[in-house]
Amino acid sequence: MLAVSSPGFVVFAALLVGLWYLCVPSKRWLLMLAASAVFYISLDWQGFLVLLAGTLVVWACALHAREKNGFFALGLAGALAPIVLLKYYVAAAGGLQAMLGLRLWQPEILQPLGIGYFTLQLVSYLVDVRRGVLLPQRSFARVLCFSSFFLSITQGPFNRYNELMPQLDADTRWDSNRAWRGAIRCFWGYFKKIAVADRAAVVVGVVFADPASFDRTQLLLATTLYSFQLYADFSGYTDIVLGIGQVLGFELPENFRQPYLSATVKEVWSRWHMSLSRWLKDYVYIPLGGSRCSTARRDVNLIATFLVSGLWHGAGLTYLLWGFLHGAFQALENHLPWRHAITKGWARLVGIAGTFCVMTFAFTIFRSASLTGAAQYFYGILHNGGHKALSNYWELGLTTRQEQVFLFAGLAILIAGDLLQEYHVPLLDKLAAAPRLLRWAAYEVSIFAFLLMGYFLSGGGFLYARY
Repeated sequence: MLAVSSPGFVVFAALLVGLWYLCVPSKRWLLMLAASAVFYISLDWQGFLVLLAGTLVVWACALHAREKNGFFALGLAGALAPIVLLKYYVAAAGGLQAMLGLRLWQPEILQPLGIGYFTLQLVSYLVDVRRGVLLPQRSFARVLCFSSFFLSITQGPFNRYNELMPQLDADTRWDSNRAWRGAIRCFWGYFKKIAVADRAAVVVGVVFADPASFDRTQLLLATTLYSFQLYADFSGYTDIVLGIGQVLGFELPENFRQPYLSATVKEVWSRWHMSLSRWLKDYVYIPLGGSRCSTARRDVNLIATFLVSGLWHGAGLTYLLWGFLHGAFQALENHLPWRHAITKGWARLVGIAGTFCVMTFAFTIFRSASLTGAAQYFYGILHNGGHKALSNYWELGLTTRQEQVFLFAGLAILIAGDLLQEYHVPLLDKLAAAPRLLRWAAYEVSIFAFLLMGYFLSGGGFLYARY
C-alpha cells in the first residue's frame, strides 16, 4: 500500500526523487505518469479505470470543444458523470430505498479514490480549452498525467493544466537547500497528522458516536478538537505533498495560510482550501455573475457557490447545510457596518475568536452523521451539565494522563507554528544559520518529540481522501 500516511509512501517518494533527477527532462512527465499510475492502482485499481474513462472522454471532446457546443456538453457530462453516478446517485438511491422501499440500481464502486479532485480538475481543463485559455492537448497521455498527478489526486491542491505541466517539462536541477526545506515541510506535515490529528481523532470519534453520554465541557472540547483535527489532517497532507513537490522542483498551489487566525468567514476562505476556493470562484461564482451585480444577486451567488462546495464534500444534508451556512455567513458579513473594523487592531482578536466559534459550529454539523445527530450534539451542549473534560480523560478514549498531555502539547506546537508563519518569523533561515551543533541538536529534539508524541496505532488515512 502506498497511502501517504504509510512508510511505503516515504520509500516510494524517495525512489521517485532519485529517478527524477536521473531522467532526461523531456521524459520526466512520462516518469510522473508512471508513478501516478502505480500510486493510484495500488490504492484503488477500479477507481483508476473510472479516472481513465473520464479523462479519455474529456480529452477527446476538448479537441473540438471550442467549435462545437455539443462536444463541450458531452465532455462536461463525461467529467461530471463519475461524481454524479458514484457519489450522489448512490446516496440518493440509498435514501429512496430506505424511505420508499424502491429498488434502484446502485453501482458496486461506491466512491473512487479522489473522485472529487480529478473530476474538478478535468472540468477546469475542459472549460479552459473552451474559453481559449488553453489549446487542446493532442496527447491523451499528457492529459492523463495531469488528471492523475499523484501528489494531488487524493486531497489536492487543485492544479491547472497550464500551471502544472510546464513544470514537469522544466530542466530543474538538484538544489540541496530547496530539498532540505522540502524535507522539513514534509516532516512538519507528518507531525500535524500523526501527533495532532490522529490523537485528536480518538476523542472526536468517541464523543461524536454518542453525544448524549457526555457533559457539555466534553462536548465542547470534542467539537473544538475536531476543528483542529480536520485542519491538522488536511494541512498536514498538503505540507507533505508540497514538500515532496519542492524537492522535485515544483511550485504547487498553497492550500492553507493559517485559517484559524482569520477575523471573518470571508477571510477564512481566502486561507482554507485555497485551491478549492479559487476553483469555485473561477468556475462557479464568476459565471453566476460574481459581485458585478446587485447586492441581492451577489448574496445569492455567494450562497449558491457554497452550496456547490457543500455538495462537492458529500451528498448528505449535513454537507448541504454546512455549505449554505458558509455562504450565508459571508453574505451577512457584507452587510455589517463594522466588517472592516473587526479585522484591525485589538478588535481583530474578537473577530478571530468569533470566527473560530462560527467555524466550529459549522464543523459540528459537517462531522455529524445526520442533522438529527447534529441537533442532539447541540442539545447536549445546552443541557448536559458537568465539567469533566479535563479530568475524566478515560471517558474520552484516552488511556493515560500522558496521552492527554501529549494531545494538548501537540495543539500548542501547531498553534505556535501558525503564529510564527503568520508573523513571518524566518525560523528555517535562523536554523540554517545556526552553528552545526545547535542545528543538529534541534533536529534530534524534533525527531525525539515526534516519536514520543506521535499516535502510531491509528492506521487511519487522511480525512479529505473521502471527498
